[in-house]
Amino acid sequence: MSLKEQYSMIPLRDLVVFPYMIAPVYVGRKKSVEAIEVAENTDKLVFLTLQKETEMNEPGWDDLHKLGTVVRILQVLKLPDGSVKLLVEGVRKAKMSRIYEEPNCLYVDVEPVEEQDVVDSNSEALIKSLLGAFDEYVNVSGRVEPSIVSSIMEIDEPVKLSYMIASNLKVKNAQLQEILAITSINERIEAIIELIHTELELIRIDERVKEKVKSQMSKAQREYYLGEQLKAINKELGRGDDFQADTDELAEKIEKANLPEDVKEKAEHELKKLKLMPPMSSETTVVRNYLDWITSLPWGETTEDNLDISRAEEILNRDHYSLEKPKDRILEYLAVQILSKRLKGPIICFTGPPGVGKTSLARSIAESMGRKFVRMSLGGMRDEAEIRGHRRTYIGAMPGKMIQNIKKAGSMNPVFLLDEIDKIGADYRGDPSSALLEALDPEQNSSFMDHYLEVEFDLSKIFFLTTANTTDTIPKALLDRMEIIRVPGYTEKEKFRIAKEFLLPKQLEEHSVKPEQLHITDAAITDIIRYYTREAGVRGLEREIASIVRKAARRIVQKNVKKVRVNGKTVEKMLGNHRYRFDELKEDEGTGVATGLAWTPYGGDILQTEVTAYQGKGNLQITGNIGDVMNESAKTALSVIKNRADRFGIPAYKFTDFDIHLHVPEGAVPKDGPSAGITMTTALLSALGEIPVNCRIAMTGEINLRGKVLPVGGIKEKVLAAHRAGLREVILPGDNRKDLTEIPSDVKSTTRFHFVEDIDEVLETVLIK
Repeated sequence: MSLKEQYSMIPLRDLVVFPYMIAPVYVGRKKSVEAIEVAENTDKLVFLTLQKETEMNEPGWDDLHKLGTVVRILQVLKLPDGSVKLLVEGVRKAKMSRIYEEPNCLYVDVEPVEEQDVVDSNSEALIKSLLGAFDEYVNVSGRVEPSIVSSIMEIDEPVKLSYMIASNLKVKNAQLQEILAITSINERIEAIIELIHTELELIRIDERVKEKVKSQMSKAQREYYLGEQLKAINKELGRGDDFQADTDELAEKIEKANLPEDVKEKAEHELKKLKLMPPMSSETTVVRNYLDWITSLPWGETTEDNLDISRAEEILNRDHYSLEKPKDRILEYLAVQILSKRLKGPIICFTGPPGVGKTSLARSIAESMGRKFVRMSLGGMRDEAEIRGHRRTYIGAMPGKMIQNIKKAGSMNPVFLLDEIDKIGADYRGDPSSALLEALDPEQNSSFMDHYLEVEFDLSKIFFLTTANTTDTIPKALLDRMEIIRVPGYTEKEKFRIAKEFLLPKQLEEHSVKPEQLHITDAAITDIIRYYTREAGVRGLEREIASIVRKAARRIVQKNVKKVRVNGKTVEKMLGNHRYRFDELKEDEGTGVATGLAWTPYGGDILQTEVTAYQGKGNLQITGNIGDVMNESAKTALSVIKNRADRFGIPAYKFTDFDIHLHVPEGAVPKDGPSAGITMTTALLSALGEIPVNCRIAMTGEINLRGKVLPVGGIKEKVLAAHRAGLREVILPGDNRKDLTEIPSDVKSTTRFHFVEDIDEVLETVLIK
């Protein structure tokens, strides 16, 4: 026999083949499949060796173990996916001396490895020990089939016996490769015995781990099985106790956190309890979560206020047009902060219709002061625990949203916005508005108590801002703790400035349209305001501008237009037919009709009250989805007219032989309030006395039985609504003269106000003789 032999070679990823061993081998690589064909066409012998990295697809000389096994192919089975299943038998050990990398196949020169198989008295004792160890391994592990065990036990040849036992051990391939490399029979048997004993010890450790975990488990704790098994394994390997590491970490956090003395004492007490608890106890998780919350809150951490009034004013003016009162209030607060650092955070409530900039104003305030900003929506909140948190006895308990948002801010003095405070609810779970009383009371919030934390938390440094559409639905006790700043709405001129300076640039940037690619004329913006929106705010206006920008973007992309021009004529093509009519009250007079002004949470509105009289029995019918207060106003108005019937020439039979129908349009919208009193009186008198009314004069005011006109609220919103509708004369109660200071100068300068004390002055102004 030549010292060198040449065979085709198959590198194996996860199998070590020993001499005498019969084993299945799965082959999928192209070169390996070719090696099988080469062997089948020659002597059916092929060289197998283990590659060092299983992920390697094209292993070379350095990627293979040099020692392998020459095997004989017993059976070849081609599988549907193109791979091949072999049944091979180990013939002898061999060592690679050279490798030939052909395009389709690997060939190797190998040198046979001589076995030192001299058996002595030592070998017999070792063989006996090997059989005993293997028998124990079989019984303990249960990993070897009984038929294989019986065939192994019948082998008399020590070399073959050692290889067959090694091939049936479920150990790492690297360990089997080491066994293959041993040439001395005695050394190989010793190595196999040592390997078996190591495996037996690992199996026993695994059994101990399972028993330990099983003894600690209850029905409710089975989900923690894998985690506890890992802990037990770490303990056996001497890697330390994870639970101890957790408690040490918590102790370090408590020490590093800037906790007040009473809070630190509470945290240390809880940590002491945690150390005494079993790791698997459900209470352990509760205490650990509690300590995580305590140590993660920003105790004593504050951001430094930027007390530059000029900079703050610049930011507020940059982000918001008009809104002078809110801006002045913020600048006043900053000025007082400069003089005195001890001022407690105010609680300010911005009240006004949607879309006037209440929420965005809060963000600008935070930026102008250099503070963190957090927002919490109260709309639809009904559970008190959302504010105060859940007690730790409940499953899934956590602090309330107040504490959660402070953790999110990472500061004890953020600007904290409580959005939609007028839409907070209450039910059987509690009253969140009552829970807010403590948080929003400057005299109490320095010691706010969350149910979960169970320690006092200082909220006095927080700058609380709230928003609401109306104050009517806010509980009085809560309203008393807040400073109300009304943000009523914008005039047409203000909307024009906002659209041109804020909304249009913002939408151009959001839609990636350059300013030079789109030009919207002033007339076009005015038409959008007049004919496509009728709102107090600018949210709808922004949507219409966004629609124009999108349509312009499409023309730029689709038709390759360099610049889109939008003027008064093209607005209607882009946005469709006019939705509203500007200056819609075209008729100057009418009988049985009067123009009233109404306040709603969404801004002011005009309401034309209509009255008609027809043959009947003197009944008064009122329609239009109105509330109890407006019903009473209608009856009061009719009594006032009956008292003045002679003066206006209304015969008595009109009240006995005629039915009167009073209707307030937009019947689907609920309406209520006393301010329609003079409007109803005027409409009733006009219908019964057949006297025309100047419908271009709007009016608002409550009336009593003596005909006196009483003051009402929402004057600014109502006057702005009249101005939006193109009405330039307004009747107001005399006691509301003081409210003119809130009305913008451009509206005042173009509106004629009639201040009246009784209904006769109203009728003198609006009735057309």
